[in-house]
Amino acid sequence: MAIVVKLDDLLHQRRMTLTELAERIDITLPNLSILKTGKARAIRFSTLEAICAVLGCQPGDLLEFHSDSRAAEHLRTG
Repeated sequence: MAIVVKLDDLLHQRRMTLTELAERIDITLPNLSILKTGKARAIRFSTLEAICAVLGCQPGDLLEFHSDSRAAEHLRTG
């Protein structure tokens, strides 16, 4: 089972780059990239709150639970 991070989708919808988001929430680009690619093992609530505030979204818009097979498919198709 996996949690899929849909940050790419939200950034695309809001016409924002990962670099711009990193600057606006005061997090390093490499750390935000780790989150975006789903390689992060944890996320601080303060980071999640900052992302949601900047993107105007809810945590459920950013994170989605998938079974193992659905998570693998999402990673293949992006």
